[in-house]
Amino acid sequence: MARRILALWLPRLPTDARTRGPAADRRALPLALLRTERGRRLVVAVNRVAETAGILPGLTLADARALLPGLDVADATPEDDARLLDRIAGWCRRYSPWTAPDGTDGVMIDITGCAHLFGGEAALLADLHRRLRDAGFAARAAIAATPAAAWGLARFGDADSRRREALDALPMAALRLPVATLDGLAAVGLRRIGDLHALPRAALATRFGDGLLRRFDQALGRLDEPVSPHRPVEPHEARLAFAEPIATADTIAAAMRHLLGTLCAGLEAAGHGARRLVLEAHRTDRRLDDAPQRLTLGASRPTRDPAVLARLFGQILEQVEPGPGIETMILAATETAPLGAIQAALDGEGDDSGLGELVDRLGTRLGERAVLRLVPRESWLPERSVAPARPLGHPPPNHPSLGHPSLGCPPAAGDSIARWPDDRPRPVRLFSPPEPVEATAPVPDDPPLQFRWRGVLHRVRRADGPERIETEWWRPGAGRGGNPRDYYRVEDRDGRRFWLFRDGLYRPDTPPDAAPRWYLHGFFG
Repeated sequence: MARRILALWLPRLPTDARTRGPAADRRALPLALLRTERGRRLVVAVNRVAETAGILPGLTLADARALLPGLDVADATPEDDARLLDRIAGWCRRYSPWTAPDGTDGVMIDITGCAHLFGGEAALLADLHRRLRDAGFAARAAIAATPAAAWGLARFGDADSRRREALDALPMAALRLPVATLDGLAAVGLRRIGDLHALPRAALATRFGDGLLRRFDQALGRLDEPVSPHRPVEPHEARLAFAEPIATADTIAAAMRHLLGTLCAGLEAAGHGARRLVLEAHRTDRRLDDAPQRLTLGASRPTRDPAVLARLFGQILEQVEPGPGIETMILAATETAPLGAIQAALDGEGDDSGLGELVDRLGTRLGERAVLRLVPRESWLPERSVAPARPLGHPPPNHPSLGHPSLGCPPAAGDSIARWPDDRPRPVRLFSPPEPVEATAPVPDDPPLQFRWRGVLHRVRRADGPERIETEWWRPGAGRGGNPRDYYRVEDRDGRRFWLFRDGLYRPDTPPDAAPRWYLHGFFG
């Protein structure tokens, strides 16, 4: 497929940025933007009204005011202009995913294979010009086979960019040459690009350097000039542009299914599955400063089943507000993982795809962070003995825990396995942090006879313990003050079972305010 590049030029971007929108009534007033250089206020940009009156960049403010006393002035803000150009480049993704700011006043767009979605190159250019004009920006654009040719035609020509004669008729400045080189070419009578064809290349290189030939070859397509997108282009992306805007739930769902079919076919060819998908919906009334509507969908495991993904998107697709209509939808797999062929047993055993879909549905409805599982972590401190992990699959290598095979969480090769303790009971519910209680024990190291928790007195009928858990001395500040804990399993007279611990040890010389304290850490049953 022949390469096609669109170059967009915004010749009055700084001044248009200040006179569009609510300030549109200022378009009829002469405006100049200034910067201070060596104590002088210099004009750096003007709008059309000021230019017509003879105000040009490079004039001092005094000279400009002498020509036009009623000139309106403002400080130039190149940083704000650069951010605006970046937003415009992002807005141009409606025409192609491959867009990039070009200098300080242009955007380069690789529209190879995209123009037919808008009715052809002429229709695409007309649509681009109309939208920018409605937004208050003066713009020129051209399409050519190379970025250099498109750049020159956008700024210096208006002929059919597919004809070499159109490029030959452009001035030398269309080759993006330094001023010194342009002056040297003009001194020997070379003013048009076409003048270079009949001259020996060696002589041109000797006289004007290799930069002239490099720019000349780039314009003619002899030397490649890549266009680097200002945002990463996802390797798996599907786009759908509509001849007429869509606005009903049924048509949006149908478009979603079409995009999923295209995307999943590409994932299957690459042997990958999607872990995260992002849907962008571009409305017809979207302005340059407006971000497209986005829906994000996460999957607990790599998947490329269009039917499963369609059901998941069905839970959130109603969040799309079509307004006057959606003209473009883009679906991208922003996170993928290898996924080989999947085959279940003939009787269906071993196929846990239903569990994966259930987890994804819960995550879509409640939020991904709301659906987790606990895996064991190598620590005897109860509050550190478990860690949250994804509901399916195994934690990444740098996760603080490694899974247990019985939980469907096999460790990676070479990893040790952290197992649930099976030689001592643990409560199913823990307090975080442990709650203080008032306990009474017959002797300091015995279990309590009674304790008061949240104002209620509990008399102990049975007790078992202690189980001593020392602090993790290798972790600074770990534990409660670095004291050892003595845990007791106790049952009150009503049959309720608690897990209490004494923080610290009794010593004869311990002052009353530093005496060990009791805490309730969890419940059994």
